Amino acid sequence: MQTAKFSFSTDTATLAVFDLEAIKHRINDSPDWWSIPEDELDEINQGNIIFLGLGSDGAYSVDILDSMSDCDGSLYMKAPSGHIYVGAGEDTTGGDLEPDGSEYMSGIYLKLEIGNYLVRFKREDNVIKLSFSLADRDFNKLDSPISL
Repeated sequence: MQTAKFSFSTDTATLAVFDLEAIKHRINDSPDWWSIPEDELDEINQGNIIFLGLGSDGAYSVDILDSMSDCDGSLYMKAPSGHIYVGAGEDTTGGDLEPDGSEYMSGIYLKLEIGNYLVRFKREDNVIKLSFSLADRDFNKLDSPISL
């Protein structure tokens, strides 16, 4: 697992984590399809994407760690291509766009082994810590979105 540290800024108070291939079916959808709670929950529960509500817009730091034992929560996620985007929710695939590595993208790409992952998360002030570990499961059973 690669470790990383980066900063991003969001105007949607959301951190998104997803494999580009897992959410590709949303590319022709509206740019903010995920602002509809039912759509957001459906995709999270299918393991296609993780959205973490941050409570407010602004600048945040993200630490990608090898492992994490003390976390605020965890979710499962599919990684069919291993090409993972971690960053601002507004960069989520939709509106005929996806994170493209341009200067306008507020996040980074990770390269993971193809498979399913348990993603652990923890928030400490404006620092979001994440860890990825291979898992057998690829779905979640949430009743409401995650807020950190």
